Amino acid sequence: MSTNEYQTLNRIEISRSNILSNVALIQKQHPKFKVIPVLKSNAYGHGLKQVAEILNEADCAFVAVDGYFEAAQIRNLTKHPILVLGYIRPENVKLLDTKKCSFVVQDIRGLQAFGELGKPVRIHLELNTGMNRLGLSEGELLDYLEELRRHRQITLEGIMSHLADADNGQNDSWTHDQVKQFDRMVKAIKKAGFSPRYIHIAQTAGSTKVKSVYANSIRLGIGLYGINPLNESDAHFRDLQKLQPVLELKSTVIKIVDLKKGDKVSYNGIFTAPQNMRVGILPLGYYEGVPRELSNKGVVAYENKAFPIVGRVCMNHTMVNLKDVDIRVGDEVTIISSDPTSGNSVQAICQSHDIFNYLFVTKLSSSIKRVIV
Repeated sequence: MSTNEYQTLNRIEISRSNILSNVALIQKQHPKFKVIPVLKSNAYGHGLKQVAEILNEADCAFVAVDGYFEAAQIRNLTKHPILVLGYIRPENVKLLDTKKCSFVVQDIRGLQAFGELGKPVRIHLELNTGMNRLGLSEGELLDYLEELRRHRQITLEGIMSHLADADNGQNDSWTHDQVKQFDRMVKAIKKAGFSPRYIHIAQTAGSTKVKSVYANSIRLGIGLYGINPLNESDAHFRDLQKLQPVLELKSTVIKIVDLKKGDKVSYNGIFTAPQNMRVGILPLGYYEGVPRELSNKGVVAYENKAFPIVGRVCMNHTMVNLKDVDIRVGDEVTIISSDPTSGNSVQAICQSHDIFNYLFVTKLSSSIKRVIV
């Protein structure tokens, strides 16, 4: 059976023009900076291969992923170099594509493992400036640089850090402190004789706030997909308000059930029909990424009209009140809209139901077919 011909019941559409528009927006705001789109976690749930393909039309320094398993999926699809952000086990370095990929290496054992390959390797050094998750502290830096000097075929291509509080809408002091420490450490690295080409500390939220002496690149994560990580109370919220949502999730009505007044729907009977009514059954649920929080609360759209979700969202099914509209089996509805003003946009769903927007999109099942539109 050809996967290109098989008609799926659920489909995620990815807007080519909106992806490219979001990259262009950040480039316009920071004309002297290189943009590094981040495609980790299946491109934040949007589709790793599809987004990598679209970005072939953009001017990017790299495309970044978390693990090498992601890099392996796109290394023959993307024209861009790949930056692998996540930790690599030293015993695995001999298996890696060091021509197509650069690697974040933050410990001496990792340096030694890459050095033992006896061939050119490009690395980025992560600095711990307050996130206290990964990266070298200032006290570890000199020993690391001494080890790096011993491996002539390893090029320090980049330096990076990660901001812990860039989406704080009330106080940016922690972010500013991190930038000061970052610049101090970068200065020490340069003084030691290294000249990294790419220096990056800011992600989407931080791009609006960071004033680094040395940074020349931005990692574009959630903003690549048209989602503003800042709250409306943040003074920089409007800087990212022209980002365009990229994703739409569509499904198909597979059955219509006629309910009588008093009939219940789905698990635990949390919805009771207030009168005779029609309910449409959709073949996706919380496994596919429809949060249970939408039970009896969310909406889907059909021909620009909203239809309430009724009853408990199931693992693979969701029920919808069809009202008196002539919807039939086989008709298509929109679960997530790319229209930011819609009641079922990512922003509206997350704000209305207290759902973390990163979690919402990354939980969209990889089993759903992605198509570029």
